[in-house]
Amino acid sequence: MGELTDKIKGNINEAVGKVKEAIGDHQNNPELKAEGQGQQVEGKGEQFKGKVKGALGDDI
Repeated sequence: MGELTDKIKGNINEAVGKVKEAIGDHQNNPELKAEGQGQQVEGKGEQFKGKVKGALGDDI
């Protein structure tokens, strides 16, 4: 995947994770809240991966 694709995928995962966390918090559902928090971390990782690819090139 390219730099831009990783960044977009990361942003989407982070946004969906925030929504899941908010819904889980509102519905008093700790499993959904934790899933949302995990998805946010995954999204941040994908964004970082995209930044690294941007700095070093897509071939890594």
